[in-house]
Amino acid sequence: MFRLDPGSGVPLFDQLAASVRAEIARGALVPGDRLPAARDVAASLEVNIHTVLRAYQDLRDEGLIDLRRGRGAVVTESARLAGELSDAVRSLVAEARRLGVSSSTLTALVVQEYRS
Repeated sequence: MFRLDPGSGVPLFDQLAASVRAEIARGALVPGDRLPAARDVAASLEVNIHTVLRAYQDLRDEGLIDLRRGRGAVVTESARLAGELSDAVRSLVAEARRLGVSSSTLTALVVQEYRS
């Protein structure tokens, strides 16, 4: 579930959180699923437990997981909505490619629409 590239300039906690986001977006993680205990993740990836906890806290702040003592990290219902949004974005990108729209133009269109 978790992919890390220690040579990347991206902090490890960001990489961990991005891995969980990607799993949610592709539907591999659904509301109610439990994430592995932070200690287990830290041990398996050979990273500091605080790195994992920071990733989990960021995901909690985004509303994607719920953190509770004794229950661990659980994927929230909001994650389902994020997955639906990801599907819509995937469709938008596919349509932009079909029409020959560049990624920079598509990005500008999305930013403009978001601001309006």
